[in-house]
Amino acid sequence: MRKSFFWFCSILMLASYFWVNSFSSTHAMHIAEGFLPIKWVIIWWIAFLPFLFIGILQLRKLFRNSPEMKMVLGLSTAFAFVLSALKIPSVTGSSSHPTGLGFGTILFGPMIMSVVGFVVLLFQSLLLAHGGITTLGANAFSMAVLGPFVAYGVYKASKKMNVHHNVSIFLAAALANLATYVATSFQLALAFPDSVNGIIGSFMKFASIFAITQIPLSIVEGLLTVMVLNFLAKYNREELSTLNVQMKEAK
Repeated sequence: MRKSFFWFCSILMLASYFWVNSFSSTHAMHIAEGFLPIKWVIIWWIAFLPFLFIGILQLRKLFRNSPEMKMVLGLSTAFAFVLSALKIPSVTGSSSHPTGLGFGTILFGPMIMSVVGFVVLLFQSLLLAHGGITTLGANAFSMAVLGPFVAYGVYKASKKMNVHHNVSIFLAAALANLATYVATSFQLALAFPDSVNGIIGSFMKFASIFAITQIPLSIVEGLLTVMVLNFLAKYNREELSTLNVQMKEAK
C-alpha cells in the first residue's frame, strides 16, 4: 500500500512539473498550448466529450465480454503513443506527426479509439511536456474522432470493393492521418480567418503548409501499419478472430 502510494505521488509530482512547464511554447501538439481563443477551446471540448463518453461505454463492454483483448488494445495504444510523439514543427502554433490510430481503428472501431487517442494526447501533455491541455478538446476531436472515423469508413468501403487487404489497411491508416490535419487546418481557419478571403482562404493557407510534411508522413504511417497488422495477425490469429478482423494475408 505504501509502495503504491509512493509511486502514485511520484507520478503525480512529475506530471504536475511537466504540466506547469508545458505552458512554454513547445508547439508539440496539432494545436499548441494556449493557441486557440477560449471560445473555440470550449466548443471543441463540447464537440469531443460525447464521443469520449460513448467510447468509454464500448470499452467497458469490450473488457467485460473479452478481457483477453486488453493486451491487443495496449499494443494499439502504445503504437499510437510512440508514433504521435514524433513531432515535426510545422505552422506556427502547431506540429506535424503520425497519429497511429488507424491501426487500432481497424481492430476495435472508431469509438473506442476516441478513448485511446484522448489518453495518448493527455499522457503526452502531462508526462512528455508537450503542452496542449487547453487545446486538448480540439486536438482530440481531430485526431481521436475524425481520423478514426475516416479510417473505419475507408477500410470498410475498401473491403466491400474487394480491394487487396494490405491496400485497404494502407489507405485507412494514411487517409486517417491526412484527415486529422485537414481537420486541424479547418479548426485553425475557423479561429483565425483570413482578413481578405475569410475561413476558406485561411484554410487553404494552413492546409497547403501542412501538406508538405503530412503527405510523406501519412504514406510512411500507412506502410508501417500494414507491416505491424500483418505481424500481429501472424501471431495473434485467435484474438483477431474474436474481433472479427479478417487478416487473410498472414500465414
